[in-house]
Amino acid sequence: MMDDLLRSEEILGCAHRVALSRSPSLKIATPGLSSEIARRQRDADEHRRSTLEEVALLHPTAHFATSAEHTTSLMIEGAELILQPRLARDVVGRRRAVAHVLVRVGREDERFIYSPLLIKNNEVIEHASTRRMLEGSLAHLLPSEANYTDAIGPRSSPTVIRNGIALAHATRVLQTQGHGDREGRAALIDRHRRVWWFDLANKNFPRFNLATYDEAYHERLNLLSAHDEWEQNGGAFPTQPYWHRECPECPYAAHCNSELETLDDVSLVRYTNMEQQLILHDNGIDTRYQLARLDAHRARAARAKAPIPREDSIREDHLGRLIDKLDDLVYRARAHVRSSSLRILEPDEMGCPTADVEIDVDMESYDDATYLWGANVTLNVPLDGVQSGYQAFVEWGELTPHAEAEVFARFWKWFQEVRRFSHDRGHSFAAYCFWAQAEDGAMNRATVAPLEGGPTRNDLEDFRRAAPSEWIDLHEQAKRQIQTTGPLGLKQLATMAGYEWRDENPSGEASMLWYEVATSGKDEAEASRKRLLAYNEDDCRATKALRDWLNGPAKLLPHRDDLV
Repeated sequence: MMDDLLRSEEILGCAHRVALSRSPSLKIATPGLSSEIARRQRDADEHRRSTLEEVALLHPTAHFATSAEHTTSLMIEGAELILQPRLARDVVGRRRAVAHVLVRVGREDERFIYSPLLIKNNEVIEHASTRRMLEGSLAHLLPSEANYTDAIGPRSSPTVIRNGIALAHATRVLQTQGHGDREGRAALIDRHRRVWWFDLANKNFPRFNLATYDEAYHERLNLLSAHDEWEQNGGAFPTQPYWHRECPECPYAAHCNSELETLDDVSLVRYTNMEQQLILHDNGIDTRYQLARLDAHRARAARAKAPIPREDSIREDHLGRLIDKLDDLVYRARAHVRSSSLRILEPDEMGCPTADVEIDVDMESYDDATYLWGANVTLNVPLDGVQSGYQAFVEWGELTPHAEAEVFARFWKWFQEVRRFSHDRGHSFAAYCFWAQAEDGAMNRATVAPLEGGPTRNDLEDFRRAAPSEWIDLHEQAKRQIQTTGPLGLKQLATMAGYEWRDENPSGEASMLWYEVATSGKDEAEASRKRLLAYNEDDCRATKALRDWLNGPAKLLPHRDDLV
């Protein structure tokens, strides 16, 4: 009999996936993990392993658990710190939980009480001026040893919410065994090995406190009961497919997507959640075509609490108040129905700034350090001493902060020379990137400790403040001009512009794997280096293709306010 106990990731996960995963009789073929997902899992495993090793060094009396029985025995005995615990299954509650560390936080009725800690390879906190969080450390793991850090709060990202729910899941399982903390104290250890404590028993963290968890958990428990009924007596399957944020990485995606496409299901409009999908269905909006026919302006006005009096738009008034940015969903649906991107602006308002000398810039990074700056030069006028085409500045050795600063300094020297040559000869100059936040962050990082003779932060700011602007973000240009079915990534936009990457699998995440091979010293290293350089060159040329498209063919697209 297959294990049907609920895992923490299933509490907020796709309900249809939960049901399908317990239905081997459906014979759904599932593909293996992509190389990108496998890499993410490998990095997470390594981060968890090395963090546990450090905790063990800092706490010599800590115990490594070897089984569920051993874990239970250690809790009964009152071990202060349990590493790699194996929590006993909550058979009655049909759930099993994972914790990477258990910390003893007290004693109740002769039982020792424990808080679960999870080690995650991601960011947990962000700036929040009116909030504060309890921060501990690997050396001082008890919540009583932690101190408040002001002006920060937990991120509202799906990753942090899932991790918070996992802590609540583990807390409830520990409570069923008599070793759970009533206050719901639990902690996440982030990618920087900082320890962040949460009190899940109150409502300070509304997205993943114990009350929020309990509601979602009981929904999944009811689903398991409905699935049991289906297995025993047949009838209609207890769930139906719908688009969920898990879909891109779900093994059942192809199975579900074919059915959703046949139905033109409204859930395929990016990005909706289950609550919004149910609201749309309840109001007779079952397909993307039906959504595309709604009045986007009316929906926007309803959101602003200023509906235009008109009897035939009552549905937009109602839905616009229930669904945040309903107008965006309507426009995305229209892009789908037309099988085309759409204009946001009038043709004479569209386009991207041009210059006599243009440089398209793209960088490649690994683990928050940049090893490659690439640039493609376009000369719209002759310029002595400057060659058109692709230039690369790269470091294949150890990627230290000094090496990162050095490779950027080489790029910056060349970049500024081209800029100066242009200005000296009376020519206009402009540089372009896609998503300036990434390039700006890499530039800033490379000048934290500037090299002798290298660029400083002031040099960067002088360049960024130039008027007219000489540093142009193509993402921002496209965002205000082009409506797509969802994402506004370079790969999607440049492909619309007719550009094709030479690599069969062009993606930033895939390039991480290529870099590991490129720096491995193996026989395949040189081939991976060439692959990375070609990929970077294609990214640079893609921004050029996107610029040309915005200045020409994109002006002929239908407008997003044109009804389908």
